[in-house]
Amino acid sequence: MINFFGNTEAAATFDSGAKSFEDIPDNTQLMACVTDAKWDDYEGEEYINLTWTVLDGDYKNRKVFQKIKCKNSDTGKAQKALRMLATIDKNAGGELMRLGTEPSSDDLNMHLSNKPMAIKVLIWEINGKSGNWICAVSPASGSAGVQHIAASTPSAPAFDDDGEIPF
Repeated sequence: MINFFGNTEAAATFDSGAKSFEDIPDNTQLMACVTDAKWDDYEGEEYINLTWTVLDGDYKNRKVFQKIKCKNSDTGKAQKALRMLATIDKNAGGELMRLGTEPSSDDLNMHLSNKPMAIKVLIWEINGKSGNWICAVSPASGSAGVQHIAASTPSAPAFDDDGEIPF
């Protein structure tokens, strides 16, 4: 049997050298593509989890995570999430809508991944933590190389009463 660790030596401490990243500024529009798409769940709530990878500019290779809660018990929120998913799908070629059924994780990956789009990010803040969320998606055509920061004052996202990000 081959040793899984090979000749790797164990040490008492380890530092991966990973950098700490600042949030991407509010209202930044970026070229990105979905690099992972799957169904996930947390505490019984099922949602689509997308990982976007920024394709160019100062934030190249940065990841932005998006939860699309299209099965939310609040039908208004579910419809808004479905509109976001349908828009992403349309910009990726529209194959999910053509399925006519609930897509599987394999369907999501096959039809949404590696299709460049323009995304707009904002910053969320909850309980002293922050991160980026995607507030808008649009076609990549006519948006090539787009990466700008709006001159306006950064704005906080409009959270629902229960503190959830709208998507």
